[in-house]
Amino acid sequence: MFLETSDTMQKCSPPWQVLDLVANHLDPGTLATAACVCKSWSISMSSDHLWQPICSSTYPSLSNLRAAASDVPYSKLYSLGRAADKRRVQKPLKPHLSLHDLFFAVDVQTSRESVVTVAKPGGELKLDKNGVFRFDIEVESDKLVGFEALDSLRITWNVVLEGFKGVFTMMDCKGKGSFVLGLEGWFSKELPPAGCCSSDAASGLVADLRLGLRESGGKVVVEKISVGVLSIVSWRYVCVDDALRYLQHFLLPCNV
Repeated sequence: MFLETSDTMQKCSPPWQVLDLVANHLDPGTLATAACVCKSWSISMSSDHLWQPICSSTYPSLSNLRAAASDVPYSKLYSLGRAADKRRVQKPLKPHLSLHDLFFAVDVQTSRESVVTVAKPGGELKLDKNGVFRFDIEVESDKLVGFEALDSLRITWNVVLEGFKGVFTMMDCKGKGSFVLGLEGWFSKELPPAGCCSSDAASGLVADLRLGLRESGGKVVVEKISVGVLSIVSWRYVCVDDALRYLQHFLLPCNV
């Protein structure tokens, strides 16, 4: 029986004309894989005449860049478009923080006295059924303090990392709110951009705080506090993971 040696197989490898004929029937993924077989296959499978129609039909705007950069092969332009597509749909990494690592501290006061101060561990917060970063905090009945001047309130909301290892002020507002007596008082504050790579660009996020109010003995008391983070693009509350990813920029070391 005649056994072919490796030298014999190399001598019998198909000529580039045959490779070119076969390559015309291959999809982009197979072409890219075949280009890794050897140098001669790489030259054949990376030819512009193979990739130009593929690139033009899939990424026409990138294909048109050849007018400005004639030395860039169409296979490279296609791979750039493919990589950009993957980045657009890839899921973000899980946040390094969880609600159990945090507690929310909210302070409401007038110019003369403290109205209510609550500190709620994140692990005790009831999650919204839609999975968004919005939470209701009930004020204990024995801590209700009446007040009169609604426009003189100062509202502070801090998110504190466990062990007091860090704190981020979500909101510190004074006399800026919208009130509907018997319903609620509403405060909002645009949040700063996250990360060291941002400058004056907006974060696209707003801290939202609502006071559940009711009358008692001719005064107003706070019986519930609702806090959350809104997107100013959709004006909807962001999901819990998105809010945690934002907060970790301010509460965790930069090297995390």
